[in-house]
Formats: sequence, structure tokens, C-alpha cells
Amino acid sequence: MSAEPEVRPEASGGALVRRCARAFAVERERWPLWVPVGIGGGVAGYFGLPFEPAAAWGPAILAAAICLGCIGYRRLRTSGRGEAMVIAAFVMGAPALGFTAIAAENHRVAAPVLEKRLGPVLVRGRIVAQEPGIKGVRITVAVSAIDRLAAADLPARIRIRVRPSMAPGGAQTLTIGAAIKVLAILMPPPPPAVPGGFDFARSAWFKGIGAVGFAVRAPELAGGGGDGAPPGWLAALGGVIGDLRATLFRRITQALPGAAGGIAAALMTGERGRIPEDIMEAMRAAGLAHLLAISGLHIGLVTGILFFGLRALLALSPWAALNWPIKKWAAAAALVGAFGYMLLTGATVPTQRAFLMVALVLGAVMLDRSALSMRLVAFAAVVILMIAPASITGPSFQMSFAAVAALIAGFEVLRGPLNRLGGGGGFGRRALIYVAGVAITTLIAGLATAPFALYHFNRLAVFGLAANLGAVPVTAFWIMPFATLAYLLTPLGLEEIALKPMAWGIELVIAIAEKISASPGASYYVPTMPLWGLGLVTMGGLWLVLWRRRWRLAGVAAVGAGLLSFLAAPAPDLLVAGDGRSFAVRKADGALVFSATRGSRFQKNIWLRRRGSRVQFPPGPPFFQIKPVT
Repeated sequence: MSAEPEVRPEASGGALVRRCARAFAVERERWPLWVPVGIGGGVAGYFGLPFEPAAAWGPAILAAAICLGCIGYRRLRTSGRGEAMVIAAFVMGAPALGFTAIAAENHRVAAPVLEKRLGPVLVRGRIVAQEPGIKGVRITVAVSAIDRLAAADLPARIRIRVRPSMAPGGAQTLTIGAAIKVLAILMPPPPPAVPGGFDFARSAWFKGIGAVGFAVRAPELAGGGGDGAPPGWLAALGGVIGDLRATLFRRITQALPGAAGGIAAALMTGERGRIPEDIMEAMRAAGLAHLLAISGLHIGLVTGILFFGLRALLALSPWAALNWPIKKWAAAAALVGAFGYMLLTGATVPTQRAFLMVALVLGAVMLDRSALSMRLVAFAAVVILMIAPASITGPSFQMSFAAVAALIAGFEVLRGPLNRLGGGGGFGRRALIYVAGVAITTLIAGLATAPFALYHFNRLAVFGLAANLGAVPVTAFWIMPFATLAYLLTPLGLEEIALKPMAWGIELVIAIAEKISASPGASYYVPTMPLWGLGLVTMGGLWLVLWRRRWRLAGVAAVGAGLLSFLAAPAPDLLVAGDGRSFAVRKADGALVFSATRGSRFQKNIWLRRRGSRVQFPPGPPFFQIKPVT
């Protein structure tokens, strides 16, 4: 009887497991970077449940994880054998923390939501936010009373669009904090246009908005009426900042009428309502839309201009340079300026993330310490996920963190070669290195954000690299320096001195966008990948950027599988709008046949875009068809 062959570890996969375990142990210093990933996983898990979980779930699991971690840490200190328990505690605890945060946020914002269309009805309340635009001003009202609605059914806030002709004396009279009464038609916040699409109702819920609508008559200032109670100090401060933004927006658009003024106002106040739609479309098709969303690029430029500018001014005095800590003073002033810029531009998620990172870097300068870049990203992600956990579902959060994490990981890999190339050389070599740096930065950021842009917007900008090579230097070295100067001159009433040259740079960026977008094949619409495909891309990308050893390359396979997941997602045969006013049927050749021209044009636009079809609306009979265009 022959002896059974010995089972070698290599044949059973044991060697691979041990190699992965060793790699995991070697990268111990990278473990904390997965904390925000775990927290985000808990938030995503909450949204993925088909029911509302009990409030005690998250805290109970979190408490169990803390106990397990304490036991494991104690064993690790005494016998050196508790590492597995510590890791298990993290795997349980981080998602439980995220789950608890989003459950608490959901409880905090809970308020009645309008169930059906209502109006015209008289609405009373205070303005807490306003967004000026070409089609009027959109105001958010803290409600005190709505006719035909009981107090128990009142939404906490509603959002109403007011046409320009309806604003009494102009939109500037609708100041934040003003008590108003307005006759309006109200509706519930709309659901997603397609399953898995952007959920407007969920976004409105976490903003405390329980109804949307439009005014049918000019709003009237209610004097001391309104909600009968003055706003608290925090709301009052928000009102002051909001009024500053509105005043700055008005002065910019008056000094610079047209598209240049709309973009200048967007860069300085965060309000993009005055940018013409054809210019926005050109910017999107050219891959330049990110220049209009205040993010790390803008915060970094403003901070750098203030820091290096003030330091250079102080260095003009040899006595000050030798006796005062001018570097620390410049860092403190730049930090104050960055904070003010964040507030004036609306404090969106990308802006908050960028400010947190800038604050840590400048804090390290003031304390004579060095900062770890990837840990800065992780810290910023944890703070934002704890403050606004619902933001994880939006493209703003996803794309901003994807871009900055990929850029830092790329810099970690390319730091040595770039340092060697940067040493020595004349002006020509330095210019070439700068162009190469912009190209590499654009390529890395573009690749990192492309999957999320494809999922949310279904558009691929083919010539985005070329467009950014031209537009980013103009933004960095011309537009934003003059924007910073305009801020400084505004209190003196001299902002036009800086706004006029700023407009020249903006017009050049617009020309680049229009030229690139008009090129054949400049952009394509692609089908939407399923949600599980986006999850694969996200986890694969995180695996690729958060680890350092060669096993990180396994993330490429996950990203590739996620990008191809749209091939496994069957196209629906029937699409019906949530309000039942329109529907579309898929024919055997893939064409969509729409119902009568009733219904939302926006709805049809979304249906086509998510199928990878070009958006066209030709006139036709009650039923018309649009075929996918590749």
C-alpha cells in the first residue's frame, strides 16, 4: 500500500496566505489609513438596508468592538498574542462607528415631508439661504406656517424658486434672515429619475428640506412677523456670511456681465447660477468642469498666494526677517484667509476636505513639525464622515477624495524620479518639468475620478488632458491671483481693478473649452455601471493607493472588473417616471420609444444619458424614438 503524498503548503495555497500575512504585517504603518474606509463602509451599509434599523445596532456593535480591542491590546502587551483580536475589533468597530454616525444624523434631521402637491398656498418663514441664478433666485425658507397644513405636518425648510420679475426691488431685498410671506405651489422633493440614480429626495432630507416649489406671486417682506422668534447666534452668523456672499456675487456680476462674470462669481462665491448653460456644457465636454467646483486646487492656490505673498513682503525688511517668525506669521494669515475663502464659497464637502488638509499643513509649519500627506487625507475623511456622513453618497465627496488620494499615492511613487529631474537645469528645463507635472497630475486625477464621473454623469471627456494643460496654468497663475486681489480690494470698493484682468483669463479658459468641446469625438456618453461595479472600482482603487508593496497591484484587477460591470447589467425593457407622467419602451434594436411629449424633459435626458445615448429631442409625433449613438 503506497503512502499518501505529502500536501505541500504551496499546493494548498498556504504559502500565498502566509505571504499576504507578512505583507500585511510589514505595512503596519498604513493600517490607520483604512479607518475612514471602514467608517464609510458602515455608512454605505446603512443606506443599503431595505428597512430602517434599530437605533441601538450601531452603538451595541461599537461597544462590543471596543471591549474586544481592549482585551486584544492587553494580551498584546502582556504575551504578544492579541493582534488578531485587535484587527477584528477594527473590522467591527470602524463600520459600527459610521453606522452610528449616519443613524444619529438621520435622527437629527428628521422632520415632516410634504406628501403631495399643494397650492397655491401662503407660506410664512425666514430666509436661511439663497442661490441667485439666470432664471431667478432660489431661496430656502425656515417655515413657520403654511396654509392648509397643521403645525405637526410643517416641513422644517422648503426651497422655492422666485423668478427675477417677482423679486421685490430685485433679488438683493431677499436677504438672509428676512421674514417673508409668499404665495407658492409646493411639491414633495422628487425621487431618483432612475433606480440607482441621484436621489434628490434623500439629499433634501439630510438638508432638512421637506418640500420644493415655485412662487406664483412676488414674496413680501413680513417685517417683524415671520416665525416670531429671532434666529440663534449660529443662524445669525450664517446670515451675515450669506449676505456677504450675496453682496459679493452682485458686485462681481455687475462689474463683469456675461459668462466671464458668472464664472468669476462661481470662483469667488461658489454660486454657479449665472454661468450660461452652453458654457457649462462646453466646460463639461472639455473636462474642465472641475475648475468651477471649489476644491483643493482653489483652496491650495489661495493659501499659497497668501502664504508666499505675505512672507515675501515681510522678508523685504531684513530686521523683520531676522527677528520675527515671519514664516509662522504668514502661515497663520494664510490659514485665516483659507477659512474665509471656504465660508465665502459655501463650505462644500471638497472645500471642507481641502481646508482641513491645509489647516494641518499650516499648523505643522507653525509648530515646526512635518505632516504625513496620506494621513492628512484619512484625517479629513474621518472628520467629514463624522460631521456629514450622508455626503458619502454624492459625487462631490467621492471624486474629491479619489483625486487627492490618487495624487498623493502617485507622488509617493514618483517622488524620487521627480526630485532627480528637478535638480539643476535652466528655464527651459524647468518649464518642461512644469508642463510634465501638470500633465501627470491631470492624468492621475482624471483616471482616479473617471469611474465616479462615468457612474454619476455618464460622460467621458476624451481631450481632457489637452484642455487641462492649457486651462490649469491660466487658472493658477492668472485667474486665482487676481481673484485673491479682488477680495482684498472689495472693502475699498476697488474690486474692478482686479476683476477686469481676471476676466481676460476666464475668457481664455472659455475659449479653450469651446475649442476642445467643438472637436469631433470630444466626449462620449457611456452606459451606467451597476452599484456593485462602482463598489469594486472603489475598493480596488483604495487597495491600490493605500498600500505600498507590490500586492497593491491586485487592486487594478478589481478596478478593471468594476469598469466592465456595465456589460453584466441588463438594459430595462420599460422605464416609467416616478410621477407616472411619462414612460419609455426599449425596442429589439435597442432604440427607446418615448410616450407622448408629456412629462419631464429632464427625466428623458437622464434615461438617455444613463444608457450611453446622446441627448436629442427632435420634434415628432406623440411617440418618437431615439437610438443609442456610440
